[in-house]
Amino acid sequence: MTFDFSPLFLTFQLAIVTTILLVGVGVPLAYWLAFSRRAWKAAIEPIVSLPLVLPPTVLGFYILILFSPRSVLGRFLETYFDVRVVFTFLGLVIGSVVFSLPFMVNPLKAGFQNVPKRLYEAAYTLGKSEWETLVHVMLPLIRPALLTGIVMSFAHTLGEFGVVLMVGGNIPGETRVASIAIFSQVEAMNYTYAHIYALVLLGISFTILFVLHRSYRKALRIF
Repeated sequence: MTFDFSPLFLTFQLAIVTTILLVGVGVPLAYWLAFSRRAWKAAIEPIVSLPLVLPPTVLGFYILILFSPRSVLGRFLETYFDVRVVFTFLGLVIGSVVFSLPFMVNPLKAGFQNVPKRLYEAAYTLGKSEWETLVHVMLPLIRPALLTGIVMSFAHTLGEFGVVLMVGGNIPGETRVASIAIFSQVEAMNYTYAHIYALVLLGISFTILFVLHRSYRKALRIF
């Protein structure tokens, strides 16, 4: 039996797509959580952080139920848009985005809250819109926090197991990511291939964190 590289390729594809989506979702959500005075913000904050304490299998189970072809939402998506979520790469992406959301939002929220008020108020005084102030003033100032969110989200997605197994299953070439491949090889008593998957993930994860940690320290010295 030859070594199958597809779980590694699928894992990094999932991590890249998930991280990009989390940046798009996490920046406006973190900005809103940092500055909104809405009363119901108190309910949104714990929902965002829930994946930090909730067992991954529980989260994966409810995503599976929500998008199951037997559910209202799952049946609607499949009937009118021909979109199936469970046991597909799309399902892996949805589960990964939900599970890694706090790893992106919480550092960004802290970064926004630490920006001196006088800086963005000065931008408003100069006629900049809220969007222009966010893009051109606040995001450059919270670069270390954004970098932390990207690193944590990417690294966290690389090692996901419970959520992706519940939502995507173990379909070779479609949903079998590296963490599931390791589990499968261990179950088959094939420790050699399990070691290869594990060492590749360990080496690449360490390298990414090492390089980006150095970049983070440089960013802190700049700011």
